[in-house]
Amino acid sequence: MTMTARTISISIDRPYAEVYRFLAEPDNFSRWASGMDATAELTTTPPNEFGVLDHTVHLPDGQNVYVPMRTVHNGAGTEVLFTVFRLPDMDDAAFAADAEAVLKDLRVLKGLLESGLGD
Repeated sequence: MTMTARTISISIDRPYAEVYRFLAEPDNFSRWASGMDATAELTTTPPNEFGVLDHTVHLPDGQNVYVPMRTVHNGAGTEVLFTVFRLPDMDDAAFAADAEAVLKDLRVLKGLLESGLGD
């Protein structure tokens, strides 16, 4: 069975290499992703030339949540794409809230990187 998915993107006015380097460091997740803390367990994609930042979040209840994430060149800046899947136990309101939370986190990421705090 396939899940409903929504890809959310945001443009960041910083060079691609800088954005990718920041996002490829798992320790930086807690700086912009509200659902993550420094103790969260992650499995991340190894560094690569394609901007793939897929990761799996290992929840305390044993559930593993796969999160596709990409960075792509956007002129002199970067586009960050984050796909949210509707998990089996989510109703419409929970799925919408999850997508809104991701957008909020991406806005935090944008502010952090564009202000130079991600350096």
